[in-house]
Amino acid sequence: MSSLPPPTVSLSADDARRIALRAQGFLGAPDRRGGVRGVLRHLGAVQLDTISVLARSHELVPYARLGAVGRDTVEKAYWSTGSDGVPPARRNAFEYWSHAACILPIEEWPHFAFRRRARRARGHRWHVLQDKERSTQAVLDRLKADGPLTSTELGGAKNGGEWFEWSETKIAVEWLLDTGEVVCSERRGWKRVYDLPERAVPDALLHDDMDDAECLRRLVALAGRSLGVGTRADIADYHRLKGEQVDAVIAESGLVPVEVEGWGKPAWADPAALATAPRGRHRTTLLSPFDSLVWDRPRTERIFAFTHRLEAYVPKPKRIHGYFAMPLLAGGRLQGRVDPAREGSTLVARQLSLTTPKAARPMAEALREAAGWVGCDTVRIERAGSAEEAAAVTAELAAL
Repeated sequence: MSSLPPPTVSLSADDARRIALRAQGFLGAPDRRGGVRGVLRHLGAVQLDTISVLARSHELVPYARLGAVGRDTVEKAYWSTGSDGVPPARRNAFEYWSHAACILPIEEWPHFAFRRRARRARGHRWHVLQDKERSTQAVLDRLKADGPLTSTELGGAKNGGEWFEWSETKIAVEWLLDTGEVVCSERRGWKRVYDLPERAVPDALLHDDMDDAECLRRLVALAGRSLGVGTRADIADYHRLKGEQVDAVIAESGLVPVEVEGWGKPAWADPAALATAPRGRHRTTLLSPFDSLVWDRPRTERIFAFTHRLEAYVPKPKRIHGYFAMPLLAGGRLQGRVDPAREGSTLVARQLSLTTPKAARPMAEALREAAGWVGCDTVRIERAGSAEEAAAVTAELAAL
């Protein structure tokens, strides 16, 4: 790494934790005027995932910050182009490769030109096209003639075998997505809907003339703003940049060097995050494991002293906390976790655990709110870390 000026600001571990919480929308009154779109713009990326327990992860993210916003409202906020009949010049978001497959604010389209160019220069995906020129042109011709389409509507996503045995059409349209010749403009029934950039991206943003250094500088600045404060690895992970890419632009990013108690590594902060002390009401909620507050597991351990792993792909006998354990955020700390499920109108806590007995009340509050959000009127504790924990949460639920 290049030499850095000495840090001018020292932060305690608690300062850094509160700055991170405020930057992620969990400390202070949420900006309800901006709604779901405001959350997306503020975070800069909302990760998508196929798992749906209470709801899909991209729905859980705004719920965690805003409360019981309707699920239809969430989808419309992400993908709507405005009122009926309004052209796509007002589209709000697109899907692309960021931290993973993510919904991104449409304003960030130019910033990912560096990644589109890199994919194009590589020349291939892990799936091989038999006839790239013919197959990709066929996809583009269909989209031009018929408008936005799913891969099924384009001719089929699979060859009839396993899920990963993609058809030539599916490989072609995903290659075009990688390189920016098509855009994922929405999800319909969990299927990507592909469109041409000139229809999906507003004219003012439809350009790739930003060089790689400027793309990276802006993404590093945005990551710093969304994190509040972070190490080189934290900042790189937000949009899955390489460490050396961060190094190349961090000095021009506008972020300022800081020293954080106990971190043991150089860190940078958003100047706006340092301008005022982070104060306000803490949100009590359950978090998706893919929420940007906790998606970086080493950062989560460093800030919250909380180890969390997604166990959905761990064999059931080897799971410790459950299939889709959701951390409990309360009082600005991670105070437990619960693996939820729905059985009719009952939200079932298949397994829960608390880090402190005092977390029983916030766990009950979070479970009750989540139940109401997904249309359940009863909460049942199936299993807990101890009989005392189960009894305490059950008693708090009865008292609500």
